[in-house]
Amino acid sequence: MTKLEKKELMWGLFFTFPWLLGLIIFTAYPIIMSLYYSFTDYNIVQEPLWIGLDNYRRLIRLDPIFWKSLGNTFYMLCLGLPLSLIAGLLLALLLNTNVKGMAIHRTIFYLPSILPEVATAILWVWLFNPYYGLVNVILSWFGIQGPGWLADPAWAKPAIILMGLWGVGGGMIIYLASLQDVPKELYEAAELDGARGWQKMVNITLPMISPVIFFNLIMGIIGTFQFSVQTFVATGGGPAYSTMFYGLYLYYNAFQWWKMGYASAMAWILFLITLALTILVFKTSARWVYYHSESR
Repeated sequence: MTKLEKKELMWGLFFTFPWLLGLIIFTAYPIIMSLYYSFTDYNIVQEPLWIGLDNYRRLIRLDPIFWKSLGNTFYMLCLGLPLSLIAGLLLALLLNTNVKGMAIHRTIFYLPSILPEVATAILWVWLFNPYYGLVNVILSWFGIQGPGWLADPAWAKPAIILMGLWGVGGGMIIYLASLQDVPKELYEAAELDGARGWQKMVNITLPMISPVIFFNLIMGIIGTFQFSVQTFVATGGGPAYSTMFYGLYLYYNAFQWWKMGYASAMAWILFLITLALTILVFKTSARWVYYHSESR
């Protein structure tokens, strides 16, 4: 390296040092220590006791709540995530029109996604109250007896999904930006060839915004496995563990029962599951994700 290159390297390291220090202290070190703690019996108060793979064996063989939480999470992944992706896309399509006052409508639909999750969960607890909640009151106007919602194990997860659909505005904004980037010439050419609305949607709109769908899908998978705040406030994991999602059960083990080693093992299993699903989606993306820049 020349003298000038060495000088530039030193200045570069000098200015990036605060970030590198933060990365090492607040990210790299906790990751390494969590892997170590996953092989120990650790409760913060006492020194970690090395127990090998016992935490993983207990999770897989002896902990029914672990499998219950995993099943609940996959329920949300297979039902809640597709519904949220579709709802966000449909809202974006509706809001991608030239209607008077559209900016106000976009703001209204986006606002729920930036509200605090705790406040939102408390609001929905009142709305889903089986006796005097607004949802069952409205259903009673049509002669329908509303279910127990969050108090009923059969309806608790659908209620949580409905709570999540109320905040699809974040994904909607991303879809809306991608829809406005679709070249108008493609629609005009398709109309000249006699294409109708659904044909334009399938052959133009969806392929052109497929990178955004791919992005929202990946972020949705990661977010689903970390889902915990709303259920902690609304149900605490009940009734009968019907809303005990993986992230919530991990939180309980770590910060309610102080099983830090056990929770660390759960975190690494969560990492492996999320990694496997993400790799699977990336591997299949070549079949359905279309990048317009690559075709030029």
